[in-house]
Amino acid sequence: MQKSKLLEEITAENYGILRLEDAVSSGISKTYALEFVRKMGYEQAARGIYLAPDAWADGMYILQARYKEAIFSHETALYLLDMADREPLQYTVTMKRGYNSTNLTRHRVKVYTVKKEWHNLGVVEVQSPMGHTLRSYCAERTICDIFRGCSQVEIQDRQTAIKEYVRRSGKDIPRLLEYAKIFKVEKTVKQYLEVLLS
Repeated sequence: MQKSKLLEEITAENYGILRLEDAVSSGISKTYALEFVRKMGYEQAARGIYLAPDAWADGMYILQARYKEAIFSHETALYLLDMADREPLQYTVTMKRGYNSTNLTRHRVKVYTVKKEWHNLGVVEVQSPMGHTLRSYCAERTICDIFRGCSQVEIQDRQTAIKEYVRRSGKDIPRLLEYAKIFKVEKTVKQYLEVLLS
């Protein structure tokens, strides 16, 4: 297959986004891929990430492609998991403690940090509104996150989230209680569950 055709296919599979690392892992040199990008009029969305002229930018996908350690959490996770009644005003991610989040906060991203051993706890793959695969925390982890002391999630968003969670067919109460114990929000979570499940 011609290199240009392959790059077009990669772009189409990613809904109009071409990542240089995808081109290189498919056996195409960085130089050729950059020449293709220039010739075809792609726009640079972030370092190593390019948008086809007819593509819509998927901010969530681009953010995660650029910051691989970022996991969508709190308000953004609630939105991606259909546990919120509105789109978040800004993206919210969780990083390992000690990460320099200056670039993220400069781009109006709210950053929470956790211990290294908690960072990948409860990570699931979800779809962005534009169809890209993203990493987010599961419903159970997200419920615990929004009830933690450091969380700045508004009370009505917390209430909506827990009500939506209780209505879900795939809820995992034992897992929720296990995470609640780890994150020291067991008492609060149990109080909400007692009211909503009674």
